[in-house]
Parts: sequence; structure tokens; C-alpha cells
Amino acid sequence: MSRATNAPASRERRRRRLELAKGYRNARSKLFRTATEAVDRAQALATAHRKLKKRDFRHLWIARINAAARAEGLTYSKFVDGLIKAGVTLNRKMLSEIAIRDPEGFKAIVAKAREGLGL
Repeated sequence: MSRATNAPASRERRRRRLELAKGYRNARSKLFRTATEAVDRAQALATAHRKLKKRDFRHLWIARINAAARAEGLTYSKFVDGLIKAGVTLNRKMLSEIAIRDPEGFKAIVAKAREGLGL
């Protein structure tokens, strides 16, 4: 009886892993063990960085809203407090877009926030 090996499956597994490492530099795209480590790390960081991306964008939106609100004479925290009390339910992404692209519309939203604060 001839000797049975797992060669086709092993070769396919290695090929798939090296395919994922395509574009990496030097040994990271050529050697199986190095490629495996590089791909594992890349996938782990990709997961973590998808979470960080959301956080980073929220920081950016808040900074933009703060700058626009201060130009209208309100701090960010007072502005958001006023919006909540006035019942305005715009998210920060939309508020920052309005602040950038439609200054007159943002002034109207600031007026609503002032009403909510009772100013």
C-alpha cells in the first residue's frame, strides 16, 4: 500500500496564507511562517483599528462642532445641552457637516439650542 500524505491540503493551506500576505515586503510575503505571523497581526490590527476609526471620527466631528458653536458664542457642551433640551435629535456627524457646508442653517440650529437653554 502506498503512503498517503496530506500534501494537497497542506499546500492549499499554505498557498491561501501566502495569498493573504501578497504585497507585504521581503520575507513576509515569501516565507510561510513569517507570512502567517504578518497576516495574523494585520488581521488583529484591522479589527482594532475599525473600532478606533469610529472614535477618531467622533473626535473630529466634535472638534468641528465646537469651533462652529464658539463662533456663535456657545461652547460645545452648552450647545449640545441646549439641543437635547430643545428636542433636536441630529447626530454629531450631521451637525459637523451642516456647520461646514451650511453656516446659515447652523445658525438656525444654534438659535434652537439657545431656546432650549432659555437664553
